[in-house]
Amino acid sequence: MSKRAAAVDWLFRSRATGRITIAQVPNLPLLLWAGLTVVRWLLHPRGSQMIALNIAAGGTIVVWAGDEIIRGVNPWRRLLGGGVLAVVAVSWWAGS
Repeated sequence: MSKRAAAVDWLFRSRATGRITIAQVPNLPLLLWAGLTVVRWLLHPRGSQMIALNIAAGGTIVVWAGDEIIRGVNPWRRLLGGGVLAVVAVSWWAGS
């Protein structure tokens, strides 16, 4: 096996099933985040409703990212969770 093939195998091979896993069926926090994001796009809420939606959406994506970091089936899923968590942290820090 070449070094590239070994690296791809290490990155994407599920430690639970032994299969290559890049994406999975979304779990509850990710589905909630997607739903809340769609609601924000469609309704364009203002004031306290927007704040509540932002907090709920932010909280659910942080839960999803933390779960991926802790329980991701392979290094790719853990890196994906870490990347999303980093983007959320920078976004919050920047005030957007």
